[in-house]
Amino acid sequence: MTDEATQYKAVGKEFASHGAVNHSADEYVRGAITTNTVEGYYSIFKRGMKGVYQHCKEKHLHRYLAEFDFRYSHRAGLGVNDDGRTNRTIKGIVGKRLTYRQPIGPE
Repeated sequence: MTDEATQYKAVGKEFASHGAVNHSADEYVRGAITTNTVEGYYSIFKRGMKGVYQHCKEKHLHRYLAEFDFRYSHRAGLGVNDDGRTNRTIKGIVGKRLTYRQPIGPE
């Protein structure tokens, strides 16, 4: 779901359905079609990147987005408290291991 901006027309073709609202005609919601959710998500992401992380290389952007996706999908507004979020995080790390390269240089 997007607004009427022309750059979204090509993106919309990649999905099974694509709805758009016409902000220039003062249309902000039409049934289930609205841009409020994505605009709210982007606002949270932008504040986090400017306030908490400040620097992000493009090759790591998917990791930052994954963290914000998790936070957004497990927020208090959806009934998930800090304990629940922590428990879901711990369950998500089972079977995963963070490894580092061996240092290069003299032993």
